[in-house]
Amino acid sequence: MSISETAIKNHEELWPNYKSRAMQTDPELIELFDNFAFDEVISYGNLDTKTRVMMILGSTIACQAQGEFKMMVNAALNVGVTPVEIKEILYQSVPYVGISKVVDFIYLTNEIFTERGIALPIEGQSTTTPETRYEKGLKVQKEIFGETVDKMYEKSPKNQLHIQKYLSANCFGDYYTRKGLNIKTRELLTLSMLVALGGTEPQIKGHIQGNINVGNDKETLLSVMTQLLPYVGYPRTLNAIKCLNEVIPE
Repeated sequence: MSISETAIKNHEELWPNYKSRAMQTDPELIELFDNFAFDEVISYGNLDTKTRVMMILGSTIACQAQGEFKMMVNAALNVGVTPVEIKEILYQSVPYVGISKVVDFIYLTNEIFTERGIALPIEGQSTTTPETRYEKGLKVQKEIFGETVDKMYEKSPKNQLHIQKYLSANCFGDYYTRKGLNIKTRELLTLSMLVALGGTEPQIKGHIQGNINVGNDKETLLSVMTQLLPYVGYPRTLNAIKCLNEVIPE
């Protein structure tokens, strides 16, 4: 096999001394994938290893890729992502992917943590109460999206206003206000999950602007989309890049 030294080095950083079963059964595929994902793609962009792994980890939840998720949880721990950060990635995915798709990944994570001697439950990160979640969530929502939030409320039909309130109190109040990850990282993760889900172009455009508003520039967003490519495929990546160029033209 002719896997490049760079690909071997980058793979080894994530999974030291890992012996791939697929290398025995599908060596040509592993050669193609590893040279692409761990050499060619990794060489592009401005993401550090920890951020790159966190974004890929979030995408595997949205893709429902349990095997790759387990690999990435271990990789994340190996490169310094904390147990709190991993749990927060999982929790952040709930309002975007849905609990029915996330719960199995929580159990998988708990199994890995137990195997690695990480005590459960992980320290709580909530900063809101039932009385403050709406107010604090709306504040964070406006910090990210500005006057767009007021327009969403104004344009919402009365029989759908509850959805806007859910967004403020639940999506942002219950999740974005948590400790463990900063807002810039949460917005990058949300974008990664939306790209991986597919068919979410309106939300992708909204969160591209949200990312820009919190300080993630176009180079960073393009770097994230590029690093997701080997894991989510070309169609979803190209759709996301099209959205990126529409929101932030070259």
